[in-house]
Amino acid sequence: MCVVFALIIRDISHRCTRLKIHGCEICGLAGAIVNGTCEQDWPAVAALAARVPWVRPSFGLHPWRVPARSAGWKDALLAALELSPGAAVGEIGLDRWVEGHDIAEQTECFEWQLALAAKRGVLASVHCVQAWGALWDSLKRTPLPACGFLLHAYGGPAEMVPGFARLGAYFSFSPYYLHERKAAQRAAFAVIPLDRLLVETDAPDLAPPAEKNPHPLPGGINHPTNILMCYEALAALRGMSLETLAAQVADNYKRLH
Repeated sequence: MCVVFALIIRDISHRCTRLKIHGCEICGLAGAIVNGTCEQDWPAVAALAARVPWVRPSFGLHPWRVPARSAGWKDALLAALELSPGAAVGEIGLDRWVEGHDIAEQTECFEWQLALAAKRGVLASVHCVQAWGALWDSLKRTPLPACGFLLHAYGGPAEMVPGFARLGAYFSFSPYYLHERKAAQRAAFAVIPLDRLLVETDAPDLAPPAEKNPHPLPGGINHPTNILMCYEALAALRGMSLETLAAQVADNYKRLH
């Protein structure tokens, strides 16, 4: 089996010393997207991608980082993308859960970045928490990448899946959804079209339940090698073999890539 998709690191400049990605090859990892979420992260992500051939960089201003952005953040993002040909745009999005959010400010930043991904013809990795209606409105009025976009760790209602899919969405399964209280998210992933499924870890965040975590780390830190248990869990949820799911995800990633 060859695992070909994982969103494995966020906030890399602050946390990469706590997380070792080398050795991920032993679980069959053949490719990964690594997201930077703010201006401070982007150089570290670029350096990692230059050093590790199976890493594809992605640069974006996360909604949590919007209040602290600099006046020149757009130019900085453009420069990061130019220096890393083929880089994706993300992690970007909308979030009403975070304390002190300004959804109008988030929306302005999100739509500019989404249109940038469309203009450059690269995928966008989208974060959304408690803002699904606002996200729908943004997607309807903003240019979208022709290759599609990712709703990472999709936590929205199952009822919105068909509409998002028509707009070009792919949906990635997270190990966090193995927590008992995440039954609604598991139900959504039981009905997402097979040709729109992807798999992620979102390490060091969104760790699986401690009793199901094959690579536990202090403080509940998630490890990239948990990608294999994500595949196993999603295959069981969908009632299919691990090999069949891996082949399907490989095809999906190549289409989105």
